[in-house]
Amino acid sequence: MTTPLLEVKNITKSFGRVKALQDVSCKVRAGEVTAVLGDNGAGKSTFIKTLSGVHPPDTGEYLVDGEPVRFTSPRDARHRGIATVYQDLALAPLMPIWRNFFLGSEPATYGWLKSHDAKKIVHDELRKMGIQIRDPEQPIGTMSGGERQSVAIARAVYFGARVLILDEPTSALGVRQAGVVLRYIAQARERGLGVIFITHNPNHAYPVSDHFVLLQRGRSVGDYSKKEITMPELTQQMSGGAELEALQHELQNILKDSEEKDSVEST
Repeated sequence: MTTPLLEVKNITKSFGRVKALQDVSCKVRAGEVTAVLGDNGAGKSTFIKTLSGVHPPDTGEYLVDGEPVRFTSPRDARHRGIATVYQDLALAPLMPIWRNFFLGSEPATYGWLKSHDAKKIVHDELRKMGIQIRDPEQPIGTMSGGERQSVAIARAVYFGARVLILDEPTSALGVRQAGVVLRYIAQARERGLGVIFITHNPNHAYPVSDHFVLLQRGRSVGDYSKKEITMPELTQQMSGGAELEALQHELQNILKDSEEKDSVEST
């Protein structure tokens, strides 16, 4: 097996007495998608911020290309080729598409005379993702949610990301728009990037992912390759597994007892 582009081992993070993450591990290799799944409160947000350098972990190891590193800021992570696309996308809705694409990453020689080249780059990069834009001057806020996600992802890839961390990229999208984003996640894998796909939706994660890490209350409760788990099994694990089955059985007994009591009273 090749050395992972990114690997974290036994990461722990606390905020006062609250243990947000406890011994969580994850790895992503070139040309693979690792889905990190969990419901609200599972620790996904803290995990993203730890991976991207926002919150340094209290304990645990962080390795890039097998080399131990310690990030003190998101800039450190970006310099090592690790880019995070958050749910809010960090886009300016009223600004043109091409300006958003280069926002915060303008080259030193950037100026009005270079705008034609910048627009061509944006047009070409988005076309690779299957998005045809008529005018790069179009305000990005007029694009669909899926298209805006794709612009943010394309921007990260263009500026040298080797590992993409995607924060719930399909959570606020319709079926068609989510399909646009999922297609590009698959394309990023084919181009040799490593992707960490943070989501609460196993229906979106399973088709495009190679590996699955399940979080629950800040702990890793499952770590599977795709050949080790089926879609129904993944969904069951996400929804509570045996614990949920026991609860459902208990509820069925309660309903049965209630129906029998009503039947006796009616007679």
